[in-house]
Amino acid sequence: MKNLKKQLQVEIDTSFLYESIAKKEQEESLKKVLFALAEIENNHAAKMLERIKKDQPDFEVPTPSLRAKIQLKLGKIFGYDHIIGNLANTEKQMARSVIKNKLKKGEKLSGFEHNHLKIIEAVSDNQSTTISSGLLSKFEGRHKSVGGNAVRAAVLGANDGLVSNMSLVMGVAGAAVENKIILITGLAGLLAGAISMALGEWLSVQSSRELYLRQIELETEELEASPEDEKRELTLLYRAKGMDYKTAAELADKIFENKDTAIDALIVEELGIDKEELGGSAWEAAFVSFFLFAIGAILPVFPYFFSEGKTALYISVGASVFGLFLIGTSITLFTGKNILFSGFRQVLFGLAAAAVTYGIGSLIGISLAG
Repeated sequence: MKNLKKQLQVEIDTSFLYESIAKKEQEESLKKVLFALAEIENNHAAKMLERIKKDQPDFEVPTPSLRAKIQLKLGKIFGYDHIIGNLANTEKQMARSVIKNKLKKGEKLSGFEHNHLKIIEAVSDNQSTTISSGLLSKFEGRHKSVGGNAVRAAVLGANDGLVSNMSLVMGVAGAAVENKIILITGLAGLLAGAISMALGEWLSVQSSRELYLRQIELETEELEASPEDEKRELTLLYRAKGMDYKTAAELADKIFENKDTAIDALIVEELGIDKEELGGSAWEAAFVSFFLFAIGAILPVFPYFFSEGKTALYISVGASVFGLFLIGTSITLFTGKNILFSGFRQVLFGLAAAAVTYGIGSLIGISLAG
């Protein structure tokens, strides 16, 4: 019964997110698909509710969870692509669960277990539609979710800053050095880590951009040198996706009527590059990484601005525990795990790292004093 209630909550959350995104979607075709998926999830939820009420007649249908509502709010900031990606993962997990249960009971598979993803793929493959293939590809897992990556970067960046600087501050505090030295060390750790993160992010984004641009440049040269060969390659790619030869050839001919559409198709189909990823600014990514790392890293340091000794240490640990718990709960947006479990697990790991460095610092302090 507990698992059934948990699955009911998943169905309600999924329906809520599908419907919420559909209301904000501009493309009518995609809007219809999303509303249809929301309705299917509602039907699943209704059937589960009937099963639960057989044993618990007074059971009330739950509302969308806090996790789902937070995801939707984050979507307004980072874009809804990360929600689309998470919904795709949820659908895959549901399909795997259904398949596992059927095999366990000895039931025959219908072939429709992955039906929701197949619906999206069918719409995406319809060349006459105006639906954004970039958004639909998030259902199929073909491209990285820019919005999802931004949210993950925010959580992981703050986590890196908090854990690394908390360990550093605890290690220095364990050596029983002066308050001023702890403060300077913590600020130095904050700046060093944030600059390192920013530089790493800048190099990562810039290198990816340069690689993609070079690949596009080579593909453009090949198109100009041997357009017929490139057209044949595109035809083969479409055939590999299940099209018959005539349909694939006609589609390739249509695309190659214009050089711009031809290179765009080759970039997506042959190189697997999402052109939207080329628009990101390396400097913007670097600044965001610096800022997020600094947010996490300042928590164990700020008490030493206004307090000293054990009092500052206790406030530092308390602020760090709060930050670790908040980060742990944020991670559940991607994992779907229990909020309290993830929050306390993150606290446990962070405190373990801090305890180790504090112990090492204490041993060093004793050695130096001796």
